[in-house]
Amino acid sequence: METSPPIAADAVVIGAGPVGLFQVFQLGLQGIAAHLIDALPHTGGQCAELYPDKPIYDIPGVPVCTGRELVALLERQIAPFAPERHLGQTVAALYLEDDGRVLLETSAGTRLLARTVVIAAGVGAFVPRTVKADGIDAFTGRQVLYHPDAAALGARLARRHVVVHGGDEPAVMAALALAQGDPQAPASVTLLHRRDAFQAPDAALAELAALREAGRIRVVAGQITGIAVSEDGGTLQALRLALPDGGEQQLPLDWLLAYLGISPRLGPIADWGLALDRKQLVVDTASFRTSVPAIHAVGDINTYPGKRKLIVCGFHEATLAAFGAAEALAGDAVALQYTTTSTRLHERLGVAHPIR
Repeated sequence: METSPPIAADAVVIGAGPVGLFQVFQLGLQGIAAHLIDALPHTGGQCAELYPDKPIYDIPGVPVCTGRELVALLERQIAPFAPERHLGQTVAALYLEDDGRVLLETSAGTRLLARTVVIAAGVGAFVPRTVKADGIDAFTGRQVLYHPDAAALGARLARRHVVVHGGDEPAVMAALALAQGDPQAPASVTLLHRRDAFQAPDAALAELAALREAGRIRVVAGQITGIAVSEDGGTLQALRLALPDGGEQQLPLDWLLAYLGISPRLGPIADWGLALDRKQLVVDTASFRTSVPAIHAVGDINTYPGKRKLIVCGFHEATLAAFGAAEALAGDAVALQYTTTSTRLHERLGVAHPIR
C-alpha cells in the first residue's frame, strides 16, 4: 500500500499552550509559516484545561487575566499567520532525514516533513484521563468521546440519550450546552459524577440548578464499574454504577462525553534521541536548540542552568528560538527589526496603518 508524500512545512510547533502559541507568532514575524500540533482538541494547554478562570498576574502589560483570556489574546495575536492546526493528535514518531529535515508522524496518520521543529510540550503531551472500565476503550471515538466540544456535536447527539461524566467546569458547561432545548437537542442529558457536588462558576451552578428543577438535566452520583453492550458486542448500551449508598445501578445511554481532566505524559519524546536531563530536553540558551540542530525546545519541556518555569520565561525562549530557526534556515545572521517601525513586519502582521 502506497503512502502519500508528507506535507512539506517550514516549521512544526509541538504543543499549543501559551508558549507554543507565542512561538507561532515569533516564527511568523520571521516569515516562517508553522504547523501546530497538540494532543488536546483545542489550543491553550494547561491554561485552558487546568486554570481557565484563575487569575494570572505576571504577563507583561496585562495586570491580570484568566487562563482563558490569555489564550484568547494569543489566538488573536497569531491570527495573521494562520497556522495549520493538527489538534487532538500526538506526535507518535519523529525521524531525522539525511538532508537535515525532520519527518513527523502523528497518532492520526498525519505526516509532516519540517525544516525546523520547536517542541513546546510543557511537561509532556496533556492527554485526557480515560474511563477505567473493562471493554469501554473499544467504543472510544464512536460512542465515548473525551473532552469534545459538546455544542459542536449537534446532530450526532440529536434525540439521543447522552451522559456527561465529570465534576468540574468543563463537564458542567457541556451539560448546560446540551440542555438548551434547540431542535437538535438530545432526548436526555445526564450529568454523572462520583458525588452530587460540582466545581464551576456560580452562574453556571445556578443555571444547572434551574435546569435540574425543570427536568432538563438529570444528575446521578456514582462511579462507573463496568459496561453493558449489545448481544453482538458492537454497541455500548449502559454503564454499570456503584452508588454512594453501596447500591448499584445501570444507566442506559447512547453517548458518553467524559471530562475527567488531563494528565501529562512525556510519551515518545523520550525515544526521539534527544539529550535529556530528568525527563527534560537539554538546550543551549542562544537559540534553544536541542542536541539535534533542527529541533528546538521552549517552555517547561526544556532545562538549562537558571531555568525558571514561568510563562513569561517561555515567551523569551520562543523569541530566541525563532531567531535561531530563522538564521539556520537562511544560513546567515538575521537582522533585528522592530514591530514599531519595520515595514516588513507590518506587512507580515497585516498592519496597513500602524499606530504612531
